[in-house]
Amino acid sequence: MSTRIAFLKGHGTENDFVIVPDLENAVDLSPAAVAALCDRRAGIGGDGLLHVVRSAAHPEAEAMAAEAEWFMDYRNADGSIAEMCGNGVRVFARYLQHAGHTAEGDLAIATRAGVKSVHIAKNGDVTVGMGRALLPEGQVTVTVGEHSWPARNVNMGNPHAVAFVDDLADAGTLYTAPPFAPAAVYPDGVNVEFVVDRAPRHVAMRVHERGSGETRSCGTGACAVAVAAARRDGADPAVTGTPVTYTVDLPGGTLVITEHPDGQVEMTGPAVIVAEGGIDADWLRTATR
Repeated sequence: MSTRIAFLKGHGTENDFVIVPDLENAVDLSPAAVAALCDRRAGIGGDGLLHVVRSAAHPEAEAMAAEAEWFMDYRNADGSIAEMCGNGVRVFARYLQHAGHTAEGDLAIATRAGVKSVHIAKNGDVTVGMGRALLPEGQVTVTVGEHSWPARNVNMGNPHAVAFVDDLADAGTLYTAPPFAPAAVYPDGVNVEFVVDRAPRHVAMRVHERGSGETRSCGTGACAVAVAAARRDGADPAVTGTPVTYTVDLPGGTLVITEHPDGQVEMTGPAVIVAEGGIDADWLRTATR
């Protein structure tokens, strides 16, 4: 009999993930294995993979174990490692609740971008404390076809370039990463958001996620968009002393982003577990040869 590896499938505003519970960090998830699992035709399919590990069992997280029992070892769909995924944190928290590792209320989750505070509400929404945005200085430009736009450089634990456009169709197909300049600004690539206004404090966006292509939603991207919009609108909470909240529509749903005067950003939205089963270990070995 072939050994089977447990998995689940979940999504947050249709940003979907393969979830691999591996509490003691015993499963070898090579980049090729992750890419095979995230393949939408030959694998399970997902925008990324959530490797669920106890912080104390993972060398990248053991220093955070005193603050957070669980580590989100997040991988992009191409197998590359990512610092952070906002929708992924919400789905990760929902998995912990689903598996009986936590209940409604507050918990802490370790990520490569630090420990994130999470609240699971009774109505099912999950709020994540995303930390403070960094806004590096310098002009950035993104290009699609013959059109170029200035973009705001925002770092939410991972890099983003936020461009305000007239029409979301201006972003093109987003099959490939939009070119950006200067290249030295993002040596490891960047997530690119294209944004239009819907109403006061209400925007809509599309995103090309580094390592995954266009996705139905991006939590850190929605946070970056809200921060960039607040600066554009003269509503920087550090200046006004008042929290600012933006509703951000994405192809897969809606997220609510609040930035506080101390710079802390919170993201609220749904998270759903849709299926669980077993991965055939023989298939995975064959798929990664």
